[in-house]
Amino acid sequence: MIEVDDLRKEYGGFTAVEGSSFAVPEGEVFGIVGPNGAGKTTTLKMLAGLIEPSDGTAHVAGYDAEDPEMRNYLGFLPEESPLYEDMTARSYLHFFADLYDVPDATATDRIGRTLDRLELDHRDRRIGDMSKGMKRKVAIARSLVNDPDVLIYDEPASGLDPLTTNYIVEFTRELAESGKTVVFSAHNLFHVESICDRVAVMNDGRIVARGSVEAIREEHGQTAYHVYTTVEVEGAEPEDDTETYRSVVASMDAVEETRERAAAAGGEVVDIETHTPSLEDIFLDLAAESPDVEGRP
Repeated sequence: MIEVDDLRKEYGGFTAVEGSSFAVPEGEVFGIVGPNGAGKTTTLKMLAGLIEPSDGTAHVAGYDAEDPEMRNYLGFLPEESPLYEDMTARSYLHFFADLYDVPDATATDRIGRTLDRLELDHRDRRIGDMSKGMKRKVAIARSLVNDPDVLIYDEPASGLDPLTTNYIVEFTRELAESGKTVVFSAHNLFHVESICDRVAVMNDGRIVARGSVEAIREEHGQTAYHVYTTVEVEGAEPEDDTETYRSVVASMDAVEETRERAAAAGGEVVDIETHTPSLEDIFLDLAAESPDVEGRP
């Protein structure tokens, strides 16, 4: 549903996105993460047809991303999404439905069902009088008025309280389960890890890791084993307020070696904990490999 091949964007002599390639099939949630200035928003805007690539191609819903026809099949939610604050949510959404030539009866039904699902009860309230969370729900509903096949969301839960954030994240997952293709960026890597089928990690304008979270973890992360013993062995540190010592090792063979050392010293292993790196741990490691990212757009 989305195909990106060697996408590149240059501003003057500065390269904001360099050689990005990925594909996102129907019904998948694809996350793009990275530090500020990594090229995430530039990439999403090129997919949405808002920025012309300097090189490479991007196809969305079978259309070139620069083809105006593509936008009939796209729902785009920018990180900053100004609304017409003097309008009510209902009138605002009907206004955009008219722009997409959605028949009145279809628009009324679709808008009603979407607002019901988003639990937005004050749909006849002036948008300017709504909370930030309610406004974000209206913006999400706007992205759905044309029943698009592809959704591109830039920080859909930016600045929202935890309850509203969790709701929107779950709703994003439901959209993919209904058959829509979803590409989004987010700073909260816990949410990315919990709902994404695959992830691309960007840094310094390039994709530095790509795949399922588990595949990225296997390639770029390292599982550590924390072995607790009743006696001090080489490399162990005493645990506060306990009579145990903790050794951190990288393999089960090393765990067994620690067990043998403890037994030789007259002690034993009392606990073993497996520590698997989170996406955030891996992200921080990858970001640290290319520190020159300040000032990137």
